[in-house]
Amino acid sequence: MSSSSPLLLDVDLQLGRVPMVRAGDGPSWTAGHRDALRAVVAEHGAVLVRGLGLRDAAEVVEVFRGLATAGLMTEREGFAERQTYAEGVYSSSKWPPNQPMCMHHELSYRLEFPGVMLFACLSAPAKGGATGVADSTAVLDALPGDLVERLEREGWTLVRNYNEEIGASLAQAFGTEDHGAIESYCRTNAIEFEWQPDGGLHTRQRRSAVVRHPVTGRRCWFNQIAFLNEWTLDPEVREFLVDTYGAEGLPFTTRFGGGEPIGEDVVQLLNEVYEAKTVREPWQAGDLLLVDNIGSAHSREPFTGPREVLVGMADPVRLADCSPTVEVDAG
Repeated sequence: MSSSSPLLLDVDLQLGRVPMVRAGDGPSWTAGHRDALRAVVAEHGAVLVRGLGLRDAAEVVEVFRGLATAGLMTEREGFAERQTYAEGVYSSSKWPPNQPMCMHHELSYRLEFPGVMLFACLSAPAKGGATGVADSTAVLDALPGDLVERLEREGWTLVRNYNEEIGASLAQAFGTEDHGAIESYCRTNAIEFEWQPDGGLHTRQRRSAVVRHPVTGRRCWFNQIAFLNEWTLDPEVREFLVDTYGAEGLPFTTRFGGGEPIGEDVVQLLNEVYEAKTVREPWQAGDLLLVDNIGSAHSREPFTGPREVLVGMADPVRLADCSPTVEVDAG
């Protein structure tokens, strides 16, 4: 099935697959079709552009900059290491290829986050590795009402323990190792912090789990409750981390907004609902994917073989403009 967007792009719509547009004329094609592509993203939540033939990082940087209507963002508070190609353009997060990255909304624990995510595939894996997409309103509607009501009321809390051994370092997460600058950032961004005797940093930040899309007004399940929870980790990985750092010293986990642990059953339920609402399309080298970061969650499936996907975070949106259900006290 196909349909035409308001700006006359022919969109291939197939059940279980990401909406697709076939491009012509190489990477320069995007320059004349930015508004049309953004209209497709607004209507469908995501669009895969095939046929651009993107070949290297320089082409990707040019395309990303041309598609961003309000500029590319510098990542802060990242959870894993990335390679930086240009300001606002990064490698995919360093994550074991045999482990999935479950559904999440990029940087949804920040007070300002990307409105649109841009992905470009320079090298497709031999098997797996698709970037799945799930409609956040459909996910919200499929969740139990009592769980949604609780999380709307309480919000969710991200708990992090920064160290130099695993995950993003202080410099990678905050752009500096200066304790004073990090403390200032935390106060400004409503993050509780405590320095540890070994020089590590413990942080807690409470955020809304449900927001309203600033353009469409739709209620959206918008968080990283499942993705950053310890129960999403491979059982052997979780056991190793608990043995090494203790239950309170995990690099990251999530809790209910009131501080209570989120059980394995809840995390499993969230991931099952995400999976039921996921659409996917295997990467081909040269592909471009645009995702509405509020209206859609995204994931990365396990893969084998080399995979090079570049990431851009575009058009920053403030949480305060999304009808948050939990108030934050930013300094």
